Amino acid sequence: MKRRTFVKSAAAGTAVALAAPSVYSQVQGANERVNVALIGCGNRGMAVARLMRNVPNVAFVAACDVYKRNAGTARTWAGQGCEMYADFRRALDRKDIHAVLVGTPDHWHAIPTILACQAGKDVYVEKPLSHNVREGRAMVRAARQNNRVVQLGVQHRSAEHYREAERIVQSGELGRVRFVRVWNYQNIFPNGVGQPADGNQPAGLDWDFYLGPAPQVPFNRNRFLSTFRWFWDYAGGFLTDWGTHRLDSVRQIMHAGPPISVTAVGGRSDVTDNAQTPAVLQVTYEFRDFILSYESNQLNGHGVGGRTAGRRYYRMQGADDRPHGEAFYGTNGTLFSDRLGFEIYPEPAATGRQTMKRREVNGADRTDLHTRNFIECVRSRQRPVADVEIGHESTILPLLGNIAYRTGRKLLWDAEREEFIGDRKASALLGRNARAPWNLV
Repeated sequence: MKRRTFVKSAAAGTAVALAAPSVYSQVQGANERVNVALIGCGNRGMAVARLMRNVPNVAFVAACDVYKRNAGTARTWAGQGCEMYADFRRALDRKDIHAVLVGTPDHWHAIPTILACQAGKDVYVEKPLSHNVREGRAMVRAARQNNRVVQLGVQHRSAEHYREAERIVQSGELGRVRFVRVWNYQNIFPNGVGQPADGNQPAGLDWDFYLGPAPQVPFNRNRFLSTFRWFWDYAGGFLTDWGTHRLDSVRQIMHAGPPISVTAVGGRSDVTDNAQTPAVLQVTYEFRDFILSYESNQLNGHGVGGRTAGRRYYRMQGADDRPHGEAFYGTNGTLFSDRLGFEIYPEPAATGRQTMKRREVNGADRTDLHTRNFIECVRSRQRPVADVEIGHESTILPLLGNIAYRTGRKLLWDAEREEFIGDRKASALLGRNARAPWNLV
């Protein structure tokens, strides 16, 4: 198999994909069949694939996974004509594949995306865009240099109620918004994700391939599948998981540019497990026109914000909790939003200020529309609603928050250079020393 390579640019300080685009067949016309390869056939990859296949004339013709059980499940679902691969690069060499869906753990987002762009494929990649900032910038460059459509799976961008929230804030109806709050809550006290001992890997799993660019370690069940997010080698905890969606929505609604500074505090006390990311985390981002507070709490499931009796909230467990959401505090009122809609609470009339009317708007998870937008752009060659540059800029926020937590310092951000000002140790965490032979970025 041919190996596509990257060349490091000393001037830019990041890896840049320099290979010319391969001359593969491209989709022509609004109704022509789009052949897709699924890379990462776990729960989320399969969920998105099912929605993407609902778009007319889309077929999944390759199922790629280092875990044979998952790849086999995906191939059976896709039906006749779908081939199964342990090494995703074999699928990228096929000229009949037009696009790939990357549903791997976070530490495997960059390499398949960049290699797919070099191979002339368009890419839908799950959030967060990348494991670290340097990888994200390399993904943007690969997409641009190879003229590829790359969509990040932040499906809030395709939801009607988030666009309406954006309109309300940008129109000035909510008044001046100088403070925004984002939260993610879930109670996993006291055992957390547990402390399984290192052991033998499941049959059909290539553990070395799963680790890929991450350090070599013995197999541990918590580092695999659903709990990989709590280890720095593969992800960034709640902040890069749920937080990426909500911080992207803040950027959309506020039309926010890059942050100026970031600080963070937290820890993982009171939970007896082997996870690494904080169970309680508070991050403060300073923007030019407003302050953003992000908080996650895995020791309580209630959350924050007002509630309306009988109304459904995203991932609610009881009658009183509101565990996930965003709040935009304006001088005329407050807008609380989540994946299932938003509400507006007027400012008290006693303040003497102009206030808004109480309002409720229902919404839904629109991954269906998000995947449809991607396929439409594969056919039209337009940029998608969550283009790779948007995805990179949104993913930067949770990545910076985690670096602030890990360094314990207030960090000043130089957005143009994509590095911290006067802090080389913090800037070193913007990338990683990947394990060979996967040190391609």
